[in-house]
Amino acid sequence: MTAHHDLPWPDARARARAAGRPLPAVSRTLHHARDHVLARPVTALTDLPPFDTSAMDGWAVAGPGPWRIRGRLLAGDDADAVGTLRDGDAVEIATGARLPRGATGVLRSERAKVDESLLFGDVQQGGDIRPQGQECRSGDDLLPAGTVVNPAVTGLAAAAGYDELVVVDRPRVEVLVLGDELLDSGPPRDGRIRDALGPLLTPWLRTLGADLRRVRRLGDDLAALRRAVESSQADVVITTGGTAGGPVDHIHPLLRDLGAELLVDGVAVRPGHPMVLAHLPGPRPGSGRFLVALPGNPLAAVSGMLTLTVPLLRRLSGRPEPRPRRIRIAQAVTGHPRDTRLVPVSGDTPLHFSGPAMLRGLAVADGMAVVPPGGLRAGERAEVLRVPR
Repeated sequence: MTAHHDLPWPDARARARAAGRPLPAVSRTLHHARDHVLARPVTALTDLPPFDTSAMDGWAVAGPGPWRIRGRLLAGDDADAVGTLRDGDAVEIATGARLPRGATGVLRSERAKVDESLLFGDVQQGGDIRPQGQECRSGDDLLPAGTVVNPAVTGLAAAAGYDELVVVDRPRVEVLVLGDELLDSGPPRDGRIRDALGPLLTPWLRTLGADLRRVRRLGDDLAALRRAVESSQADVVITTGGTAGGPVDHIHPLLRDLGAELLVDGVAVRPGHPMVLAHLPGPRPGSGRFLVALPGNPLAAVSGMLTLTVPLLRRLSGRPEPRPRRIRIAQAVTGHPRDTRLVPVSGDTPLHFSGPAMLRGLAVADGMAVVPPGGLRAGERAEVLRVPR
């Protein structure tokens, strides 16, 4: 097991991203493709609209008025049922209904007047008609590979004729919360504190596209930890706590026992210095099972997530790297002499309560500013990392 101590923060992030590769492509129904990433481009299987349709409720008319009313068409009706319109003909029509042959425009209901069987009003040639292929033609490229599947994507795919999408499989993740001192409910008492990381990590991992299988409390038990890691079917096992060198810090002994390959063993960042990324032995060479060991202090664990977990999960799930966000910092920020600092910010303002065990600043932050060694002066630009909201 080769150690890589105190990697510079940018190098640690780059190593985490380079460690993985996108998981295999799978087919998912539209209802189950949400939060996956497209493995193949989506091309239109049909023209959109697939036929000329009415853009408004009103009357499909042919030629100049007045017009004789000779039927009605609702969305989904067969337009051939009313035949071909000739000059002076009108058919009442609903929004989205297919236009009958011969129609030259749609007269909106609010602009029309009906007198017995005659229709009066002003209409422009081609007015309020959505022509076939207005949005796209069959075969057009609609979405590139790498697009995250959100509700709008599934809606567009359905409109374009898809029942399933080919997507990158989501990485399976399991969280193991370590620490005999942690409570699951109620206020801190008797020298014990609440587990903040289970509730924090669960929704965050889902927004990152992870298939979160379970969150387990193990306490400080090396044998139980080893059984849990060896039996896990997850692509990424995340642990909280136990990354330093104390009497119940079991991560390094565990990785030595398993023969894991240490990819990152400590990062020059504050908070969160004692974080670990390891490649776990798998059933075949090159199989991609990973363990990310986060520090136990809550804000330090958030730093570990941003440094190691987020880049790794983005890579495994096929997500592209987001464009960096940079701000001009409103106030000077003290830096560490040698290490990068991650500091909660709101807008362009650094926040208080940025200690390793504190979440009060993060709870109102919209990002974590990357403060290089030596700090930042007011007005200098800083990269800001997205945090869960």
